[in-house]
Amino acid sequence: MNILILGSGGREHTFAWKIAQSPLCENLYVAPGNSGTAQVATNVNIGVTDFEAIKNLALDKQINMVVVGPEDPLVQGVHDFFLNDSALKHIPVIGPQKVAAQLEGSKEFAKEFMMRHNIPTAAYESFTKNTVEQGYAFLETLKPPYVLKADGLAAGKGVVILNNLEEAKAELKSMLVDAKFGNASTKVVIEEFLDGIELSCFVLTDGENYKILPTAKDYKRIGEGDTGLNTGGMGAVSPVPFATDEFLNKIEERIVKPTIEGFKKDNLPYVGFVFIGLIKVENNDPKVIEYNVRMGDPETEVVFPRLKNDLVEVLQAMANGTLNAIDIEIDERAATTIMVVSGGYPEAYEKGKEISGIDTIEDSIPFHAGAQLKDGRVVTSGGRVISITSYGETYKEAIKKSYQSIEKLHFDKMYYRKDIGFDL
Repeated sequence: MNILILGSGGREHTFAWKIAQSPLCENLYVAPGNSGTAQVATNVNIGVTDFEAIKNLALDKQINMVVVGPEDPLVQGVHDFFLNDSALKHIPVIGPQKVAAQLEGSKEFAKEFMMRHNIPTAAYESFTKNTVEQGYAFLETLKPPYVLKADGLAAGKGVVILNNLEEAKAELKSMLVDAKFGNASTKVVIEEFLDGIELSCFVLTDGENYKILPTAKDYKRIGEGDTGLNTGGMGAVSPVPFATDEFLNKIEERIVKPTIEGFKKDNLPYVGFVFIGLIKVENNDPKVIEYNVRMGDPETEVVFPRLKNDLVEVLQAMANGTLNAIDIEIDERAATTIMVVSGGYPEAYEKGKEISGIDTIEDSIPFHAGAQLKDGRVVTSGGRVISITSYGETYKEAIKKSYQSIEKLHFDKMYYRKDIGFDL
């Protein structure tokens, strides 16, 4: 098969690394890719939402399957674009159609879906700039901290949690009236704060059947002890030590099953990955914080290394509606990943710093994220630069290996959290 992956991050390098291991994959292309995907695939310099250029590439390279990494092309309807084009409609796309991608594209849509299908989540209301005064009144009914979410896609930065009521009102005004997140915050969801510990659950579905991948926990804040600004993710651990069999059973019965059934009842065409952001609250109960319509990053970097199956076989089963015939096999070992980032991230940072030491890493797998090849050298091109994944009999052993491997890496102003797994 000739396979095309859309995206350029650590998630896409992990997809490429795993797909390239399959004897079913003959030619692998990544658009636009990075310095890591270049080692296992052919990078093509095309943006993930340039659908016409993607079409030309798919026809030129006789692509047999498209695997979508990030959310943007899904929310903009890349799957529908293929289905509606007679030259492309025979090519399966792994990722939901546009109407279903609203689960990530609109926080309000996701909340209404959960309420309709009795999926446990936080109480909420949504507001626009015309109802900002009602938003202030709703904030006054809640206990701090206050959770404000831009309704649309804001590159993982559209969620603000504040302890002070006046600050929360000012933030609501900034989002709605001053368009802090542009179009993403023309509508804002305010919800009750759930206190507990977070984890991520990943589900594969062919639209009818589902399979659950290993759980993972990621670390969003830039600073140690989960302090400072939110990022795209600073590290991840799989499996999640506190996720007992009893707890995992609750997730499947109360959340996964009603989610997949909800897709069918609401006619949401969904072939792809469902990423369910969860929180374990008191009484050991899981509640949904959010849905994403793709794999997480950096969670993919710990989930896929634990998947023993041939990923192409699994993706084919998803495309063909035969996922029930596949048994998912999981490596018993723990996997951890630590994200190495550019100094200054998630605010302003410099690019183009040469990265050295990648090829000296032996006990871990480096997954490139914001890194590109320039004149034969690997240089930084983004905030999250490289993710260092390791296996271990325990997550502590795996984390230790990742930190030892990071010591071999160097680039100017490099930063990483030294406490991943601290709360487990």
